[in-house]
Amino acid sequence: MPEQQPPERTPLDRLTARLPPPAAAVDAQGDWAAAERALGLRLPDDYRRLVETYGRGTFWDVLNLRTPFGDAGPMRLDADLAADFGPLRETSPEDYPYPLFPEPGGLFSWALTDSGGHVCWLTEGEPDSWPVVVWSRDDDYERFACGTVAFLDAWTAGRLTGELLRPEPGLAPYFDATIERDHVYVRLGEGDLPYDERLGILRDALGPTADRGSFEHDGARQDHFLVPRTGWHLTYETAYGHTLRVAFPPADSEAARRAVLDAVRRTGCAVLSCDTIHGTSSWCDA
Repeated sequence: MPEQQPPERTPLDRLTARLPPPAAAVDAQGDWAAAERALGLRLPDDYRRLVETYGRGTFWDVLNLRTPFGDAGPMRLDADLAADFGPLRETSPEDYPYPLFPEPGGLFSWALTDSGGHVCWLTEGEPDSWPVVVWSRDDDYERFACGTVAFLDAWTAGRLTGELLRPEPGLAPYFDATIERDHVYVRLGEGDLPYDERLGILRDALGPTADRGSFEHDGARQDHFLVPRTGWHLTYETAYGHTLRVAFPPADSEAARRAVLDAVRRTGCAVLSCDTIHGTSSWCDA
């Protein structure tokens, strides 16, 4: 009997393996039929699966995924690009080589970029065959002959040949859910270990983590990282005092307090204070 081959991995399989989705996706569920009636078009099947898996949030600090559910202003999937840009197109038609939804075959924005651009479908033909068009704030365009999830899979794998979506060099891809967060600043005493070793201990204790960039000037450091499974944001720094800044969903306050203070203990640094900067969580009184 021939050996059975494992099923081929889909673009969504590869994407979720590379970028773990959040434990609870934001604005990911709702009445798809009602959403499509309100939008006036049928949405691609892979986009629906993407939304149900990740929900509202940001890929690689660059691409902000829109969903048709929830109430999030410009991040809600309801763009009428003809209404938004029609007057500008009348004065500069050369900057608009594609029709704009709801015009037939027009661009429809399913994501926004960190620089004010749009990631669109070109809505010509069947929804599952719509190509992706990246439209920059400077009215540059790049067209890709693939669907939503295949586009994200190729982009986060570094296989996409394009210049308009550029994450910070050196950062591995990650997904950051759009959630409300409390902010606590944990001010620390000095320890015996060097900064890089303390940072490594913090990340190992809270991990797995994703790098969100760093800053160094005249010996002062800031290192930003994310815990993807929980959506916690952390900044370890000496730029404004020896501090660990923590942002987390309010419901996670006690879990975050225990995990973060345990991680700090492993570095050998004393906790001097825990200051609530935004939100209601109070740590050092707990």
